[in-house]
Amino acid sequence: MPALNGISPDKLARLIGTPAAPAIVDLRTGGDFVPASRRRSPDEIPRWLGDFAGRSAVLVCRDGEASPAAAAWLRHEGIVAETLEGGAEAWAAAGLPVVREAVLPPRDARGRTVWVTRARPKVDRIACPWLIRRFVDPEAVFLFAAPAEVAAVGERLDAALFDVDGVFWSHRGERCTFDVMVEELGLGGLDALQRLATIVRGADTGRPDLAPQAAGLLAASLGLSRMFADDHEQLEAGMLLYDAFYRWCRDAVDETHDWVSHIPKAKARA
Repeated sequence: MPALNGISPDKLARLIGTPAAPAIVDLRTGGDFVPASRRRSPDEIPRWLGDFAGRSAVLVCRDGEASPAAAAWLRHEGIVAETLEGGAEAWAAAGLPVVREAVLPPRDARGRTVWVTRARPKVDRIACPWLIRRFVDPEAVFLFAAPAEVAAVGERLDAALFDVDGVFWSHRGERCTFDVMVEELGLGGLDALQRLATIVRGADTGRPDLAPQAAGLLAASLGLSRMFADDHEQLEAGMLLYDAFYRWCRDAVDETHDWVSHIPKAKARA
């Protein structure tokens, strides 16, 4: 029987990666974490509960014992809050992926990771921020700079460089930066992300033969780059594009187009 005000690991896993996912609040101080978690101290709830006003939240602790108190406090403030049943231990026992904290860049004073890459993104430089915001750090900061300035910007702001030559987060052999991030972050066990990675690789490296969808992703990406002069506006528009490709990779690969209307159920969470 489901716990009162609790959510199972399997159900939460279905929500992660979608725009409708709840805010996941990890009350632990460190270590690998459930994808898309935000770190918050259980001793400072009044200070941070306002961050989740108007949203739903799932509280995560080690074994499910400490999170109910925090969830109860959030509900008192009008925030829809649940706990992850069994905590992080139950998540790991279910064989679900965890994000590797050790490979992430240092977090800023607000707990955000900061990343910098070349301006005028096309494929990888939109796909990677999508991956990070949906599965790693929803509050991540992405900076775009002229190619000759990327290294200096990264050093000055203690930001991680990505999709530039000679850095950790970049192409390796035939794999593009998105491929590398999926594996290094600990998300390689998600079949939908592996399928999406093949499409991104085909679009980003001039290999449309890798997946029939690669040419379409490239066309849409180039179209977005012509529509937006501002890189951040392009990123926000590109989030929806990758949301759609991800859901196709996860839920619709066997679906064909016909005269039957496939309308998502009202208020479906995922």
